Amino acid sequence: MIADEIQSGLARSGKMLACDWEGVRPDVVILGKALGGGVIPVSAVLADKDVMLCIRPGEHGSTFGGNPLASAVAIASLDIIQEEKLAERSAHLGEELLCQLVKIKEEFPNYVKEVRGRGLFTAVEFNSKSLFPVSAYDICLKMKERGVLAKPTHDTIVRLTPPLCMSRDEVKEGSKVLHDVLELDLPNMQKAKPKDSPTTATICDRCGRNLYDPSDRAL
Repeated sequence: MIADEIQSGLARSGKMLACDWEGVRPDVVILGKALGGGVIPVSAVLADKDVMLCIRPGEHGSTFGGNPLASAVAIASLDIIQEEKLAERSAHLGEELLCQLVKIKEEFPNYVKEVRGRGLFTAVEFNSKSLFPVSAYDICLKMKERGVLAKPTHDTIVRLTPPLCMSRDEVKEGSKVLHDVLELDLPNMQKAKPKDSPTTATICDRCGRNLYDPSDRAL
């Protein structure tokens, strides 16, 4: 079993690894992103020697493998996660954020289909029919204008993964921005955006970028 914990690992979900929620111990764990502490790109593969020693000297090479600076940064990052109890902090702040998102769902039941998450790894899924012709990407752009960065996914989902070191006030501020976008911006966005806007199939599910080319409409 290989656990890809590049995004979900290192306290993001409220535990050191997301698979800890399931009480399983993978044979291999892949880490990255937070491992670099925002300083330098670092990735790592963890496994017991029964797995790792299947690769013998000379069978695998890496240009930057064992980079001294990257290794020092990774160790420092892990130390900070433990010393500052960021997993516990993520769990507590995540509960508060989820509660705030649930209130938003209750206030806008026609727009918000579901809120979900663990720790500070949360998402808001919208009802595509009631949101139309606006997309999650459009929602994220409006949130950016109000000072909060969020990630659109699959055209109808806004993913919220704030820094583990953020304050409770900042959590409230972030959820308020989403609330204000739905209350104040969305009605105007729906009126302003053409009803023949590109469909879900023309939206990149990784970055949310509009791949629609008007010149192809006649095809």
